[in-house]
Amino acid sequence: MTSDTPSDDRAMQPSDSAVASKSAAADAPPSAVSPESGTIAAGLHIVATPIGNAADITLRALDVLRGVDLIACEDTRVTGNLMARYGIGTRRLAYNDHNAERMRPRLLERLRDNQRVALVSDAGTPLISDPGYKLVRAAIAEGLPVTIVPGASATLAALALSGLPSDRFLFAGFLPNRSAARRRDLAGLAGVPATLIVFESARRLDAALADMAAVLGDRPAAVARELTVGRVRRQRREARRAPLMGKGGDAAFDDVRAG
Repeated sequence: MTSDTPSDDRAMQPSDSAVASKSAAADAPPSAVSPESGTIAAGLHIVATPIGNAADITLRALDVLRGVDLIACEDTRVTGNLMARYGIGTRRLAYNDHNAERMRPRLLERLRDNQRVALVSDAGTPLISDPGYKLVRAAIAEGLPVTIVPGASATLAALALSGLPSDRFLFAGFLPNRSAARRRDLAGLAGVPATLIVFESARRLDAALADMAAVLGDRPAAVARELTVGRVRRQRREARRAPLMGKGGDAAFDDVRAG
């Protein structure tokens, strides 16, 4: 995560949040849970799940996951562990990059039959770097109900913890594996006047940081991991913050490179 501009240098603009909130309320989708009956409404329910600490799940998410007919998930085993913790026995079906084209029509058929389907990822909010958006887009195109049960998001948690400007940011997903392609992508992002957020694996972090320093220059950066660890691992610091270039940055990021 990097920023091109110190937060103090940004002019604060009048907030349009009140106007946006009123507009959003007027156009809001129906609630996932019917207030009259307490039952889960038919349709597709996008449900956020914890990003590491299983306690970070909302009460409404648990209600929806218990009440739907089917849970579409990246990995049935990962979601199964979470469901077992909370005693939820709802049927699970894998929906991921490997089978999305085949499974999407089946899920849409269930939605057409007024079934209740929850969409979850292995961790965090679905549709962030996963194929869920294609299912949501297809459901919306057919006029099928879609609701959101918000919750944990690794992207927003890392941004909040980083100390970098949060008034304007761009999430760029995973960078390419190879250095040449990674540098091309970074060059396209270099001029964006916002904090840049990317996902990267621990084993590629060292090379990715070197490419970022070469392409983006000496700008403030932060590397975040283990964002929601429990008490047993609480001593491990959750973020490192330093300029991309120079020995200070190298030292700050040494331990997160390792793990």
